[in-house]
Amino acid sequence: MLHSCHLLFICFSFLARFSNAQSNQFKGTKNYEGSSNLLDLQYHMGPILTSPINLYIIWYGNWNPKDQSTIKDFLYSLSSSSSVSPSTFDWWQTVRLYTDQTGSNITESISLSGEFIDSRYSHGKFLTRLSIQSVIKSSLDTLYRPLPLNYNNGLYLVLTSSDVQVQDFCRAVCGFHYFTFSSIVGATLPYAWVGDSGAQCPGVCAYPFAWPKYSGMPSGNKNIMGAPNGDPGIEGMISVIAHELAEVSTNPFVNAWYAGNDPSAPDEIADLCVGVYGSGAGGGFVGHVYKDKMGNGYNLNGVKGRRFLVQWVWDPIKRSCFGPNAIQ
Repeated sequence: MLHSCHLLFICFSFLARFSNAQSNQFKGTKNYEGSSNLLDLQYHMGPILTSPINLYIIWYGNWNPKDQSTIKDFLYSLSSSSSVSPSTFDWWQTVRLYTDQTGSNITESISLSGEFIDSRYSHGKFLTRLSIQSVIKSSLDTLYRPLPLNYNNGLYLVLTSSDVQVQDFCRAVCGFHYFTFSSIVGATLPYAWVGDSGAQCPGVCAYPFAWPKYSGMPSGNKNIMGAPNGDPGIEGMISVIAHELAEVSTNPFVNAWYAGNDPSAPDEIADLCVGVYGSGAGGGFVGHVYKDKMGNGYNLNGVKGRRFLVQWVWDPIKRSCFGPNAIQ
């Protein structure tokens, strides 16, 4: 979402049970994946990201190289057509269905073009939404390996470690995207922020890898879907990163693709499918997904044999939520 990744699905996740009984109740329901002829998703004539994206990551805080590798492999997977289907590349093709007024589609190319590590917490361990832009500014102004100010096709992704608190994080947001103010950064650039919820609210921002704290569900790992790459907080981040990348690409300056009458609080293409990871999703059930030999859940394949669980996005042609793991 423009300002946040919706957390409303948590209300439904309290009811979640990974059982055949629950999944069967959705079979035969025509609209079980959120399809609707009433949804008014419109194009508002603004620019979208049709040029190849140069993605710049700002690692804010204390980061484990293993976790960084997992996240980067996901980002590499978005543009790699060599992965086994259903792949992360296939997932991005639904995002690419969106066009601008010239008929140009969202770009197929997302290149990791630079990284900046802010391990000194240059703006402290509590960040406001606005101070995220100051974090970006610091990465551009540093004397040691600064990131470039890319006016043409730069996209900046700020990732905060699990010990960093961000305004409204866990309470109302898991991530958000917006554009920078020239008065702070020196230019108007699209950016997104996502936080690691592992130590703060995994049951909120890393569901279904952890139960919500007050859900009444069992503690420990009993009946919780396993994380395919080992860390629930990072797995949650990956799905939120996917969510924000889809939306910042289709609505980078708040005047392109969204539903609703208020551009300051739009429903964007990933907001419409929060909590949907497979066919039959609804009522807290994430949908039919795959399980590896360890019982860990996933719905997409990536580079280096990676597997990820990523929410679906709204398909403008099918007029429903869709992902490449859909049961035909």
